[in-house]
Amino acid sequence: MSILPLTLTFFSLVFLASSVLPASVVNPNLPHDAFTASKRFEGSSELVNLRYHMGPVLSSPINIYLIWYGKWLPAQKLLIKDFLLSISTTKRRAASAPSVSDWWKTVTLYTDQTNANISSQILIAGEYSDRKYTHGTHLTRLTMQDVIATSVQSAPFTVDHKNGVYLILTSDDVTVQDFCRAVCGFHYFTFPSKVGYTLPYAWVGNSGKQCPEVCAYPFAVPGYMGNGGPRSLAPPNGDVGVDGMISVIGHELAELASNPLVNAWYAGEDPTAPTEIGDLCEGLYGSGGGGGYIGQVMKDGSGRTFNMNGRRSRKFLVQWIWSPVLKACAGPNALD
Repeated sequence: MSILPLTLTFFSLVFLASSVLPASVVNPNLPHDAFTASKRFEGSSELVNLRYHMGPVLSSPINIYLIWYGKWLPAQKLLIKDFLLSISTTKRRAASAPSVSDWWKTVTLYTDQTNANISSQILIAGEYSDRKYTHGTHLTRLTMQDVIATSVQSAPFTVDHKNGVYLILTSDDVTVQDFCRAVCGFHYFTFPSKVGYTLPYAWVGNSGKQCPEVCAYPFAVPGYMGNGGPRSLAPPNGDVGVDGMISVIGHELAELASNPLVNAWYAGEDPTAPTEIGDLCEGLYGSGGGGGYIGQVMKDGSGRTFNMNGRRSRKFLVQWIWSPVLKACAGPNALD
């Protein structure tokens, strides 16, 4: 889940959706007999009870305000921004299939009670860098909101309570409550007493030096999987921590868009511990995935692993999202 944690277990009950994939696919960790005749993972999607709870979704164009907490390299910032800007692309800048923008189309299938779809338009509306660690090198869920308050009070950007979402990204030397132990990221909303408004926000941390085997899987694997288990895969952009973050950012952003105030799309009866559209497909990156296998993905000429293309010839490995239409985990690189 991601209102509180991004769950750290592999979701083994999954159902894969249909699309088109170029011929050069690979997953050295995938058993040859992993596919059924339809290339779907065994099981029944009727067991997934994802429901709409009448709350809003982000149907207006989404303004993302980036908060870089700690020390970030320019190349790391550019990589993350390229992913975010790959979600909304013009025809002139469109990436080849399978693309990040194709991946986001699954998210836009979710609607509110007026039948308005989640927006396909995402803009980076502002950035704020806190290289001084104003709130320390350890953050809690509550002090995370102080970080947002400081950023809007510092005036690089203002409070955008209509279209704004705030994305806090902590560097690899910042520890966060429950990070690595129970969460890789989470989303929630700010309290008016903290920030002045109710603002949807998400946090994702760079696990590169703290727990890459937990939060940057499959670019690092736990030690207990070393004997006969899956091997780590090469990250598409050569940065285990940041490449791992990008999938978590995608996970959180999809859930933030579909459940911004914890009263829209989720499974389960407890809104404080929901199962959301990213949770249902966690650990799945391609057809045949489930039970710890990521599914069929691609490799470039350097052996780096990816499943979708972005702007400026970028490549990313991003988890799939649950489709309300197919009642299945859907991704642009699906085989059938």
